[in-house]
Amino acid sequence: MWRVKKQINCTEEVNEKYRGKNISVAVLDTGIFFHPDFSNRILAFQDFVNHQKSPYDDSGHGTHVAGCIAGNGSLSGGKYSGIAPSCNLIVGKILDKNGDGKIRNMLEAIQWISTYKEKYNIRILNISVGFEENVTAEKVQKLIVALEELYKQNILIIVAAGNKGPNSRSISPLGMSNKILTVGCHDLDYVKVGVTLCETYSGRGPTNFSLKKPDLVAPGTNIYSTSFQCKKVGNYYTNAYETKSGTSFATPLVSGAAALLLEKNELLSTQEIKYRLCYSATDLKEPWNKQGWGMLNIKRALEI
Repeated sequence: MWRVKKQINCTEEVNEKYRGKNISVAVLDTGIFFHPDFSNRILAFQDFVNHQKSPYDDSGHGTHVAGCIAGNGSLSGGKYSGIAPSCNLIVGKILDKNGDGKIRNMLEAIQWISTYKEKYNIRILNISVGFEENVTAEKVQKLIVALEELYKQNILIIVAAGNKGPNSRSISPLGMSNKILTVGCHDLDYVKVGVTLCETYSGRGPTNFSLKKPDLVAPGTNIYSTSFQCKKVGNYYTNAYETKSGTSFATPLVSGAAALLLEKNELLSTQEIKYRLCYSATDLKEPWNKQGWGMLNIKRALEI
């Protein structure tokens, strides 16, 4: 994550001053594992798949996403800390162990977030999930309407552009609303032999409605974060972290950045946060359908 933080200008100075304290980020994904890096900051958990009571993750995807946002890096001496390492987490499990889910479960989870937004001070919703190919346009529209209603309730929705690129119009259906902040991948000058960069398959705009997308990009290749396979052996932990790639893991970097902005000024509206994140982005001189406004630039966003 040090490499990633450098790429998005999340400096040590930034995290010394802002850590997302008292801000809650909702995550709809495969669940969450009780990793030490989350300390006591998982405020609520709801399982819409198997209806279990205690937090768990039978896939690892959700735990990794949550770590990118809120992991404090306690098992790595801070090396693999997330962008907002003091923020709180509200987690809804909407996907099973294979990463599959139902539209019905997501709609229920969105309503759950709406119901508890004030109790837990939920200001951000991270959705790093996609859809099966056979999801109808009617069902997608129901989801978008529900998410836009959350937007009206002052909750910023941040979704992944998806991994169906690089062809145009390959943005994930959820990212097609102008009220939703859609995040693609770009890794700047990160080059490693044998590595397929996320930007080569990141979903690209425009949308089917000719809306410019994605809104901005963040690193998504070989992102280190919390692992659901973490185990305590004696006085030590094994398998505490792992790497994953995709727009799923670029998206929570932006969610963490939004939490930092809200810690600085909790009176910011959803629209103001979105504009600050986009307008402060670093122009990479790439086509808009690949980079949007550009690379996430956290330090600059906090200075606006």
